Amino acid sequence: MTYENSTPHTVESIRRALWENDAEPKGPARTHRAEELVALAETAGDRQLLLDALLDLISAYQFSSESGKTLVPFSRLLRMWDENPGDFSGPALHRLHWRFKWIIYSLTGNPDIPLDAVRRWLPDMERHYRVAGYSLRPVRAAEFYLAQHRGDDALAARLLEEWTGADRDRMSDCLACELNEQGAWHADREDDERALATWAPVLKGEQSCAEQPHLILALSLVPLLRLGRFDEARRNHLRGYRLARGNGSLVPALARHIEFCALTGNEARGLEILAEHAAYLDNDGEPLSRLEILSAAALLLRRLVELGHADRPVPLPGGVTVTAEQLLARTQEAADGLARRFDERNGTGRVGTWAAARMASTPFTDRLPLGVRGARLAAGSVARPKPAPEFAPEPAPVAAESGSEDLAALLAEARRRTLAQHPDTRAAWRAVARTAERTGTELDASARAEVTYHAAVDALDDPDTAIPLFRRAAEQFEAAGDPGEGAAGRVRAAYTTAVSGRTEEGLAELDALCGQLRTLHADGRATARQLTGALLAHARVRLGTLPSAPDPDETAEALVEELRAVLRLAEEHRTEDRRMRSRIADTSCLLGGLLAGRGDAPQAAELFARAVELYHEAAAPWFAAEAEARLAELSLALRRPQQAEKAARAALDHGAGLFEPLGCAHLHLILAEALAATGQDDNEVAGHALEATHWADEAAGSEGLAAWARLVLGGALLRLRRFDEAASVLESALPDLQEHHHEGQVVQARWWLGECLDALGDPRQASEQFLLAADIAKGWDGQRDHAVLAHLAGDALNGTGLNEQAAAAYARAEELWRALGRPHHAARAVRAQAWLALRDTGRGLPAARDLMATAEQLLTEAVAEAADDDSHALLRTELAGTYRQTGELLVRGCASEPGDEDDDGTARRAYEEALGYAEKAITLLASLDQTARHDRTGAQLMAAWLEADLGRGSAADTRARAVLDDYGDEDGSEPDATAERRRAEARALLDSIG
Repeated sequence: MTYENSTPHTVESIRRALWENDAEPKGPARTHRAEELVALAETAGDRQLLLDALLDLISAYQFSSESGKTLVPFSRLLRMWDENPGDFSGPALHRLHWRFKWIIYSLTGNPDIPLDAVRRWLPDMERHYRVAGYSLRPVRAAEFYLAQHRGDDALAARLLEEWTGADRDRMSDCLACELNEQGAWHADREDDERALATWAPVLKGEQSCAEQPHLILALSLVPLLRLGRFDEARRNHLRGYRLARGNGSLVPALARHIEFCALTGNEARGLEILAEHAAYLDNDGEPLSRLEILSAAALLLRRLVELGHADRPVPLPGGVTVTAEQLLARTQEAADGLARRFDERNGTGRVGTWAAARMASTPFTDRLPLGVRGARLAAGSVARPKPAPEFAPEPAPVAAESGSEDLAALLAEARRRTLAQHPDTRAAWRAVARTAERTGTELDASARAEVTYHAAVDALDDPDTAIPLFRRAAEQFEAAGDPGEGAAGRVRAAYTTAVSGRTEEGLAELDALCGQLRTLHADGRATARQLTGALLAHARVRLGTLPSAPDPDETAEALVEELRAVLRLAEEHRTEDRRMRSRIADTSCLLGGLLAGRGDAPQAAELFARAVELYHEAAAPWFAAEAEARLAELSLALRRPQQAEKAARAALDHGAGLFEPLGCAHLHLILAEALAATGQDDNEVAGHALEATHWADEAAGSEGLAAWARLVLGGALLRLRRFDEAASVLESALPDLQEHHHEGQVVQARWWLGECLDALGDPRQASEQFLLAADIAKGWDGQRDHAVLAHLAGDALNGTGLNEQAAAAYARAEELWRALGRPHHAARAVRAQAWLALRDTGRGLPAARDLMATAEQLLTEAVAEAADDDSHALLRTELAGTYRQTGELLVRGCASEPGDEDDDGTARRAYEEALGYAEKAITLLASLDQTARHDRTGAQLMAAWLEADLGRGSAADTRARAVLDDYGDEDGSEPDATAERRRAEARALLDSIG
């Protein structure tokens, strides 16, 4: 509704418009409408209406990004009060004094208001509060706010004591907001533990209001980072940003979330937050809030420039883009200028010092994984996990790394590493080459060949350089009298040729070299390691050609036999050289990968498990990591989660620092899924899923993997009841799940997200997620998920008061449950419809009773047809529940209780009938075992209350005591919450009847 097209002309219509606008979401539209309604109220000639319109306008300004405009309407209200205090009724007078506090904060936050003018309002506020009989606690709070803003710490400390020592009354801010300011005072002094202790009641959910815990969650971020409590900071960021996002009255909180991202290696996410709220960079309506976001933006942009992203496009207000470096200059200049204006007004340097310190802040950590989706800044070097100390390769002697000129020692060390298959072997050979060149020492023929060979290995990223070097090394080995190593060098050259795009040429060379090495081996001039190395290289190249083979299956089968033959040869000679164990393991891995690709996962898993053993026997655990990773993957696919967990943990330990980010992501995700599958601690599940999201985000083109990791993370957080974090993660996962995964994963994400939103008190949004998931699931062959989701949607819609839509969802669920042969679930859906019908003034009790009768008939028939004892007991329990709910329905449908007001006896008859249904429930439940005891005692207590309402105290007494007897003595021999509630209710009933 707008002023132009729907102008109210009467006092009643304007007042109705005020009520409607008050229910609108906070934001520019509501504020604009409030301004229109003040203009209309001025023409209506009703002073009380104008007063209410002005009060509503102040509220609209205050809860927007324009709180600086509150002074004009508030000043007008004060003049109206001075002119005629009688116009202000009790509620209006309370609203006037409440808004006094807002004015002080608004004036303080505007550097164009002279300090003397701000100070003049404080005694005026105190006078009004004294006259009205209110505590001066809010006045002292306002004085404290001004003192700490100016940097008068001594005065602020005294006022803090006076503030907290004054009495609380109805004019005091809510406790959550008071704790916000008090904790911020301690945090500003870096007394972080005390700040967090002050905020604890809000952070724990014990205190809240319209703007809390939103603000305190944001304020807590830097103190938590300073204390090294990174996980808590991450949680508070996810919780807090979800609450503050898009809220113009929470710009300072949004700024702190941007600051958090800049200080934790999450610059890309910080940039996304800034882009979404860029309009606030130019918001002159609230200067102090603008300074908050300007200084946070400058910090973030400085980080981007330092990280090499000076030319990255970033948004300006109005949709214009500039570079990060350009926006940094603009925001820093604006922040400095605004801070200077505050300091000139205040006569101190407090604001400028604070802003400069924020903009110059340095990160607390290079990376703090958040779990939510975020754009990568750019491709480039990526950090990798550091090796675990217990599995790190033995460090080399100092000589190999110090540039020592003891060439003999360096050569010995390089050869030792070569035999040990050490990951740092190439570094040792580089040291030999550098030292020989620097000292002018001529190496012997074998050493020269070894140096050339390892130089070729160093150059593998450039095949045109590496291939000639391998061939030169081969010639040098042959010249040194080692034809086996010479042939092995030529094998490396041929293999590099094949994998660099000249497959046929390389494969032909490998064929010839395999024949040559067989001859050399037979003559005793080549080792089994050299021969099997050639055969394995040949097999690797052939494996790469499988997709283009005329008959891939036939070629694969031949390759399997070829690899089995290599394995047999290697096993025959495994004792000749410790490195032969690694060769057997290499061959097992290649064969395992081939078999896995052909669908023989069990055999592949055995081969990878064998390879892991062999690598460890060869004292080369770093080589085992890849095999352990494949074993983990296969074990999870084979539904062997314990084996998957063991293998994934080993791979992460042995391969830390070796895996690419994508490999790290896969391993952490496998481990998270394995832990979840075995029901282990969801905190650990969430930890590994979080790591998986981080490494997947680091790897380019892995959005699908990252989305899957977020789904696993969201599920773990949901099970941990960390609903707000889970919701943030699941929401961020949905776009990539929809693009990269099967619709089953999308349904699961929406399902879990709906549960989170429902738990967070947002049933409307929860129902939307359940319905979206149900619409996907309705196309599946199995309809159980569709039925559950429809029922959940009904429950959520029921909580929003959308009765018609809830009834439709329950009816949909009922139909599905019936088709699935689940009468107990169908009956629950019918009963839910009955309760909705009772609320419907057009249908009411008769329709509700008919629906309960439908549920009763459905269950009665199902009980008669039950195939086994368990089904029979379940259905009888549900039928008893239907009897009980029918009785409750009859009571709820009464306009009065039995007694003096029940002139025609309608209520008495309804209560008597309800008692009959309770008796039927008790009788049915009495035939079941002790598993139905809580249901039975619940029905007994219902009957007891009905007896009491019908004036039959003795019967009620008997029933209540029977419940107490059923649960034993009052010492609580059974630590059962339901039992305790039943006892407490029975005692309360006995007390009520005397």
